[in-house]
Amino acid sequence: MAPHATRPGVRSSASVWFASYGLSLLGKGIASVVLPLLVLDRTGDALAAGVLATVATAASAATGLVSGLLVDRIDRRVVSVVSDLLAAASLVALPVVDALWGLDMAWFLALAVVGAVIRVPGMTAQETLLPVLARLGRTGPGRLDRLIATRETVGNVLLLAGPGLGGLLVGLLGPTPVLMLVTAATSLLAALLTLVLDPRSGRIPRPDTVRGGNAVRRAVSDLLVGWTFLGRNRLVLGATLISSVLVAVLGSLQSTLMPAYFTAEDLPGLTGLTLSAIAAGSIVGSALYAASAGRIRRRTWFVVGMTGTLLGFAAVGSMASPWLVLGGAALVGLTNAPAAAVLGVLTVEATPDAMRGRVLGAQNTVMLAAPAVTSAPLAAVAATAGLPAAGAVIAVLAGVTAIAAVLVPTFRSLDDTPGGPAPDDDRAHGVDRIVQTTLP
Repeated sequence: MAPHATRPGVRSSASVWFASYGLSLLGKGIASVVLPLLVLDRTGDALAAGVLATVATAASAATGLVSGLLVDRIDRRVVSVVSDLLAAASLVALPVVDALWGLDMAWFLALAVVGAVIRVPGMTAQETLLPVLARLGRTGPGRLDRLIATRETVGNVLLLAGPGLGGLLVGLLGPTPVLMLVTAATSLLAALLTLVLDPRSGRIPRPDTVRGGNAVRRAVSDLLVGWTFLGRNRLVLGATLISSVLVAVLGSLQSTLMPAYFTAEDLPGLTGLTLSAIAAGSIVGSALYAASAGRIRRRTWFVVGMTGTLLGFAAVGSMASPWLVLGGAALVGLTNAPAAAVLGVLTVEATPDAMRGRVLGAQNTVMLAAPAVTSAPLAAVAATAGLPAAGAVIAVLAGVTAIAAVLVPTFRSLDDTPGGPAPDDDRAHGVDRIVQTTLP
């Protein structure tokens, strides 16, 4: 009787979800190091790795447009499991193709696109499971806040650990497709752990809310519901815009400005250290938020986070000295992590469960596309006006975003929202009716 009695608690435990989530991130981190080095080893072209990353990102963004539709129509636990299993199969294909025909750029591009398309619905489905587990598990003040903050902490830890392990494996075994089997194993284990979760965590609250018309019209209607909700809900829209700007700024720093700055300072090794400082600061910041959830107001954390983001990016953008840049990066990570956790909680609470997949899919699409919008212009500013000018642009972008976030009325009453994920789907149906009247 005892094992049977404890089983429901284990199946609804967020710990199992975190183990699955962590394995998925670990595999992605390993692949992020191994795959570019493998491409470089096989093609001898440094540009090829950049092309591969661009194509994979574009495929992910395009898939994000429709992935939420799948997640809101099919059991989310099933979508997550199948996505991880297919991802594992696509990774196993790399050494198999290499053994049979030999890997070239065409194969790399094809398999990268397949992998990107497969993973995006799984990532969206996986994100939708956590708020439901928050309701199924133990309840209490600040539970959702702690879970979201813990998710941020796990993500930031693996942001360091995954690439580090990937680099270690390449150092030991060299750039070989066989290393992709390690990533495939993490995806397989993640799928098995997701299967352990309570089946209720993946159930769709209501089936397809759109009636009549052909399948294409219903699909378009459902997608428009998600995007309409994102555009009309000020909290969700504001959280998306703030996060997208900061993701775009960080992306430009990582890919262009920091490598160029530290190379010019004859300290190229500090590029990686700066990125590690951001990640390490984020680990501490999200852990502090998780520990204080329910005791310190969200608004307080949000103001502290935006203030630190403003000061940190000002220090990084000034490029006054390498160590000031390093300190500014750590401050950005430390203070932005709690603010990001607050925005994550607010998004969950404001979004009806029945349309959470579509809204998250729309958010992910915007955030994936954001770096593509800013990277080229900022690189052009750096090339024509110099690195200090590009740094100033980044500081202004981040600073204006932080100041606006603190001042706008939408983010002034962050502690007046409900204490858990929104279970009510009436808002979803209200938006759905609006969309229905606008379609031909």
